[in-house]
Amino acid sequence: MDVDAIDAVDVHVHVEEGCHGETALPDEFAAAAARYFRSDGVGRDLGAIAQHYRERRTAAVVFTVDARTQLGRVGVPVAELLDRAADHADVLIPFASVDPRRGATAVAQARSFVREHGARGFKLHPTLQGFDPSDPDLRPLWAAISELGVPVLVHSGQTGIGAGLPGGGGLRLRYSNPMLVDDVAADFPDLRIILAHPSVPWQDEAISIATHKPNVFIDLSGWSPKYFPEQLVRAARTVLQDKVLFGSDFPLITPDRWMRDFEGLGIDGPVRQKIVKDNAVRLLGLT
Repeated sequence: MDVDAIDAVDVHVHVEEGCHGETALPDEFAAAAARYFRSDGVGRDLGAIAQHYRERRTAAVVFTVDARTQLGRVGVPVAELLDRAADHADVLIPFASVDPRRGATAVAQARSFVREHGARGFKLHPTLQGFDPSDPDLRPLWAAISELGVPVLVHSGQTGIGAGLPGGGGLRLRYSNPMLVDDVAADFPDLRIILAHPSVPWQDEAISIATHKPNVFIDLSGWSPKYFPEQLVRAARTVLQDKVLFGSDFPLITPDRWMRDFEGLGIDGPVRQKIVKDNAVRLLGLT
């Protein structure tokens, strides 16, 4: 990737459709998320995503989420996503996903995705996948990702997935409390962890963890910047200006909308450059 040819790095881009018509979420979950975000909910395949970002001189971290145990279905094939992303290496940075509840199989898959398919990191979603990040049984998975030397993007805070469905679709928000990830950050100090999204209602906890742990970062995806909690904006301007990252949550929030609303925060100059590009370039090793 030619870093000089891009103006920004979006670290949070969902691939909602596989090349054979597979979908990332069951229909009722996708519809609920679309209502929650007031979006059209239209998914994008990998080729369309690459073109969308290429036109905007922006690189994109792309991924799906393997939640087969929790959802009882296989979504977008991860290995296929990784292999196809190689055709768009000028703008796409592929992350893999494994189902942590599959134990040793997940660990083996993680190693294969990096070594054989070129994954540049991992995406995990404790609420959607139904796991507690601090569970001792998951230590082999965290250790494997750390040994592979790639970052892991972990959902935190409230989610639009399942919102409004009876019982929230059976999904448990408590698994996405960032304090559960603090245990992982303490035990695996070489593991680079990105807490995805403003961690509402646990924003102070996320800021505390990112301030305390050198290996923890925060992405700013999933919310329009005009709705960011005040303390997050303040931290992004000051103590965490080297540890926060631009992320949109495409296709539910587009990079165009995010960038437009971000301008309203009054964060500009060198700090803006760090957030929209430089921090991600450094963290992801794009240079």
